[in-house]
Amino acid sequence: MIILWILLAVVAVVVLWAIGAYNGLVRLKALLDEAWSGIDVQLKRRYDLIPNLVATVQGYSIHEKSILEEIARLRAASLGATGVQAQAVADNGLTQALKTLFAVVENYPQLKANENFMLLQRELTNVEEQLQLARRYYNGTARNYNISIRTFPTNLVAGVGNFTPSPYFETAGSHERENPQVKF
Repeated sequence: MIILWILLAVVAVVVLWAIGAYNGLVRLKALLDEAWSGIDVQLKRRYDLIPNLVATVQGYSIHEKSILEEIARLRAASLGATGVQAQAVADNGLTQALKTLFAVVENYPQLKANENFMLLQRELTNVEEQLQLARRYYNGTARNYNISIRTFPTNLVAGVGNFTPSPYFETAGSHERENPQVKF
């Protein structure tokens, strides 16, 4: 009889642990979704600013039509990207194009003095900072989630619950870490 009670106690402890582990994984997955939502919100703010910025620059820089067209193309591609990896690649291309645009702006002193342009540039800088923080939060949350689903014995519950690893939001290649080169 005592063995039966011990066996029931062990089973109860294992079941309670499995429930706790599953709920912990669900909580981490919810935090991961929240972190991705933060990136999505900042990207939306960025996408909303870009047409205004491009329109302001267009009036001054007729010769840089290809850069402005590239930014519009990359913005559309980024808006259509789905998933962390596709979004990261599209976002990185757009970031590089915006860096090139700001490098070109240096050649137009009257544009740099334009109040509307300066306001848009400050706002875009603010969005870029918030986006960087959102990416960092997402990657930290993805790290915690991935560690949890890969660590024994929680990985047993993760396998049964169909929890899969989440990718990090990363730059696609080393060329994206370099400063853009603008030549006239």
